[in-house]
Amino acid sequence: MTHRIKHILHLADNALILGHRNSEWCGHGPVLEQDIALTNISLDLIGQARSFYQHAAILLGEDYNEDKLAYFRDPHEFLNCLMVEQPNEEDWGLTILRQFFVSNYQYHLYQQLQHHPDEQVAAISAKALKEVTYHLRWSSEWVIRLGDGTEESNGRMHNALQQLWPYTTEILTPADYETGFIDFSLLQEQWRQKTTAVLAEATLAIPANETQQTGGKSGNHTVHLNDILAVMQTLPRTHPDAIW
Repeated sequence: MTHRIKHILHLADNALILGHRNSEWCGHGPVLEQDIALTNISLDLIGQARSFYQHAAILLGEDYNEDKLAYFRDPHEFLNCLMVEQPNEEDWGLTILRQFFVSNYQYHLYQQLQHHPDEQVAAISAKALKEVTYHLRWSSEWVIRLGDGTEESNGRMHNALQQLWPYTTEILTPADYETGFIDFSLLQEQWRQKTTAVLAEATLAIPANETQQTGGKSGNHTVHLNDILAVMQTLPRTHPDAIW
């Protein structure tokens, strides 16, 4: 599989798995308005995943389609970052912070990818950028609101930050299939500037913990991805000929 196709699958897998994680909040959000907002973000992410999978399927050939790439690949074949597969743990603050970290990454990533030499990747990225701009604004506001809120909400955001920070290194470190497509030095600088500003306004300190959790980009995942795929892939694998 070429680096070009792996890169497209990586983009699709990130969006699909995070979209699925967010969808677990549907009907369970703390207030109706934010329940709907996060559900709409889930739909945006799954739509982005579909577009990237469709493009990858065309490049791979007639034996592939978007459903096969989403539902009939095993965990080690997925190339998403470890952060997006981490469980919600019924913690709204953790979900919000994860969304902020990823949206901040996607926002600056798609700014570059909208100029990609692959015209389809460029078009998908340009459309996704409009959606991710809202995702970043929404999640930033919530990180600040919770971090600079009550003692309890600040404590929850502090714990979420401690838990998720080790996964930030991976999203900012290029895999071999990403080199040549993205200026990661610029991406890292932009991500860190935005992250530092939002966390400061949220009265949250960046952890000193140097522990790094990596491997997702090369197919080495946590058990949490197995759990997601077991749910997501059950129907199509049980009834492979079923159609809507």
